[in-house]
Amino acid sequence: MADRVFFSKIDDQNRSDHSDLTADDECYFLFEYTSHKNYSFSKTNSLISNLKKRPSLRHTLQYQYKTNAIRGCGELLSAAINMQWLAGATLVPVPPSKVRTDPEYDDRILRICRAIQNAVDVRELVVQRHTLPADHESGGHRLSVEDLLDAYAIDESVADPAPQSIGIVDDVLTNGRHFRAVKLTLQARFPGVDVAGFFIARRVFPNPFEPVEVEPR
Repeated sequence: MADRVFFSKIDDQNRSDHSDLTADDECYFLFEYTSHKNYSFSKTNSLISNLKKRPSLRHTLQYQYKTNAIRGCGELLSAAINMQWLAGATLVPVPPSKVRTDPEYDDRILRICRAIQNAVDVRELVVQRHTLPADHESGGHRLSVEDLLDAYAIDESVADPAPQSIGIVDDVLTNGRHFRAVKLTLQARFPGVDVAGFFIARRVFPNPFEPVEVEPR
């Protein structure tokens, strides 16, 4: 079992780091992932890097790092999420950028949800109609909430029974666009249901005033 960790909440002190979130969005995170730094920068950067290994690596030794990261995230969330709340909640993974028929379809968030202890109701309620570019591969051309809303749909085959409360799960909270689009899609279909977001990490940027160590010649 992973060491016990606790959620931090997105609030007035840090919400401006996630420009698409509003004061009505209830979001929680475990760690901070530092953008523009590689996997060696921190344990969290290493964890996220392993989570994002491509599905095409499935038959290579590298893929074991992804499998271990998924299992570890499930343990971390199991230790952090309130079990009493979870017993009556539905966990909904943020859909990956690729549709299910795409060879690069990545079900890591679904697998993390299923690895959470006592998560009795995990459903891919929100799916994509077509493949979209992944944020970390987009070269800075990020999709808007409206773009995502156009691409998202409710999978009616798993919509019953209606959820009593919903936890949207994703690995990294960046601007918050995917969370917002998934939340709005769910609220349109299930009005009045409480929705919260749970993230392994939130994105932060390096401190520009922090001195950079230079290797001696």
